[in-house]
Amino acid sequence: MEDMQSRPDTRNIKIDQVGIRGIRYPITLLDKRNSTQHSIASINMYISLPEAFKGTHMSRFLEILNECHNDISHRKIVEMLKKIRERLSAKEAYIELFFPYFLEKSAPVSGQKSLMSYDCAVIAKSNKNTKIDIQVKVPVTTLCPCSKAISDKGAHNQRGFITIRVSLDKFVWIEDLIRIAEQSASCSIWPLLKRPDEKYATDKAYNNPMFVEDIVRDIAKSLNDDERISSFKIEVENMESIHTHNAYALIKKGELIS
Repeated sequence: MEDMQSRPDTRNIKIDQVGIRGIRYPITLLDKRNSTQHSIASINMYISLPEAFKGTHMSRFLEILNECHNDISHRKIVEMLKKIRERLSAKEAYIELFFPYFLEKSAPVSGQKSLMSYDCAVIAKSNKNTKIDIQVKVPVTTLCPCSKAISDKGAHNQRGFITIRVSLDKFVWIEDLIRIAEQSASCSIWPLLKRPDEKYATDKAYNNPMFVEDIVRDIAKSLNDDERISSFKIEVENMESIHTHNAYALIKKGELIS
């Protein structure tokens, strides 16, 4: 049968990324406490396509995924990228995995245990070298220092989201990034709280007010002090409770996959 994708193209325009998106697939992840954890990822796989080729062979992405999905480790991702480049004759290959990661959290006073979900991602690129980034998005509580300073009764607080993305020059646990994010906020968030836990969370946030600027700087200091991490991107966004806008801050260091 004729191979349409391999036909020449005369428009002389390179395609930066072409491939498949939104593939839902079961994966197995490394878990700091339990060795491994099962999840379901939304997976994107791409290559760069030279100007001379009309198209790429989409089915080959899925063939490689079927061969490798049971071990989404640093080593296996490197292997997958190598297979993509070889089988699709590509100079650059990309893999993106977006997945929920679950941790068991104990409420701060009652000790009630429940599962907390975090949105995480692994982004990888291979050309002459292979780069892998890992990302976590952590919900937290923030309380406004200005509101506390000028108010007689309380202060406005809200849910915020901390997104940390780091380059995996050395191995970093997902749990380590989540811990850094939660420790840098006014207070953590728990899925299950009894009344004594709610009092603890409310009091802790009130006694630990944070601007987005405070949070992003504290996290940057923690990452700068971590010898495993050379490149990072930190975003903090507060879903403001008394404003129509959100508050936002960003710090970047080094090079990450674009």
